[in-house]
Amino acid sequence: MMPDTTIPSDIRSREKAPDPNSQLRIRAAWLYYIEGMTQSDVAKQLGVNRIMITRLLSEAKRRGEVVIRIQSDLAPVAEMQKKLEDRFGLSRAIVAPFADPEGDPTRVIAYAAGSYVSGIMRANMTVGVGWGRTLHAMLPFIEGRSLDGVRVVSLLGGIAQARRFNPAEFAWQFAELFDAEGYLISAPAIVDSAQTRHALLEHCGLDQILEMAEACDVALISCGGISSLTTSYRLGHVSEAERQSMIDAGAIGDVLYNFIGEDGEPVVHPVNDRAISMSMARLKRVKEKVLISGGPEKVGTLRAALKSLQPSVLITDEVTAGSLLED
Repeated sequence: MMPDTTIPSDIRSREKAPDPNSQLRIRAAWLYYIEGMTQSDVAKQLGVNRIMITRLLSEAKRRGEVVIRIQSDLAPVAEMQKKLEDRFGLSRAIVAPFADPEGDPTRVIAYAAGSYVSGIMRANMTVGVGWGRTLHAMLPFIEGRSLDGVRVVSLLGGIAQARRFNPAEFAWQFAELFDAEGYLISAPAIVDSAQTRHALLEHCGLDQILEMAEACDVALISCGGISSLTTSYRLGHVSEAERQSMIDAGAIGDVLYNFIGEDGEPVVHPVNDRAISMSMARLKRVKEKVLISGGPEKVGTLRAALKSLQPSVLITDEVTAGSLLED
């Protein structure tokens, strides 16, 4: 099942607007949503960089020039959603239909998450945001609009090597969708020592941002497995030797660079002492947490995070949901 992605005909036929980017924006939206091109391919075809395409697509969503609807009955997954809610104490489980156990569910989860996030955003709220492929893929599916008093707080430091999946870049793009104020942690996600971490948090004002995040209305987070294929390791931010030693210490994956074991608690390992991100203890105190993730390599981490963090909402795919419900 694919979403019915349309650009309204009145937008396509509208006379040229004073906005000099209007035609470029609509062309970018058509190529991306209707023809299914990647953002990089759209950028090449239109002769601009990928960041410009991301901004144009976000602006098109914000202006209501792109309308995404799904025309299907979700009844087949309703029972699975109810079982997840009962099993893990969730206020709501959202399961995106997805039948390929060998496929990548990122896009269907991102679609479901974008629809959900669009519905909960309101004026004067503070939103904490994590990072990762799934959260980044969610951006085009969020219905942006101008909201007064919204604050967006990144829940972890940045990653210099990662342009596309940088936590700071994601937080900034999310904030732009709602004309919100963005608060970023201006430090690497993992530093060279526990002493450096302590100094940055205590003496550079970074802990104040994490205190703001702790008081946020909702936190949007994802999780990762610890295979060499996941974002953190593919970017080289954690070395292969560190990855292997964390596995030896019992780590099965991470939430915001908190590497956790099967009980959902951080394992004893130097990498956890060097991470500049919201700790699991602080994350537990956030009022509303939305866990957005899926895929076979993340099932163990998801199960552990559900146990430890007790999120309000889980957004995942049909195959992952089935795995989570297995005894």
